[in-house]
Amino acid sequence: QVQLVESGGGLVQAGGSLRLSCAASGSIFSINAMGWYRQAPGKQRELVAAITSAGSTNYADSVMGRFTISRDNAKNAVYLQMNSLKPEDTGVYYCKLQQLGRVYWGQGTQVTVSS
Repeated sequence: QVQLVESGGGLVQAGGSLRLSCAASGSIFSINAMGWYRQAPGKQRELVAAITSAGSTNYADSVMGRFTISRDNAKNAVYLQMNSLKPEDTGVYYCKLQQLGRVYWGQGTQVTVSS
């Protein structure tokens, strides 16, 4: 069983910063991919950023240059540094772990950016 716990969401003004953290526990294999997705009200869940265990990263165009994803393999943790936040970044941010063909999701953390 795998559990993902996110933290670090909150309310911030436009132009501000937040750092999200996600800790994975359980049966974690060394080769996996972790990432952050977000879902705004009335919209589908979308990829924000992803990172493999080898360190390869992928970002949505809308966050390129503002967000940075990183991970600590020893801690089975993934982080999302969000700078220059915009109101359109508002949503519930979910951590995702993919390994051995299975996908696991965290419970989500709310990020609200006020204008």
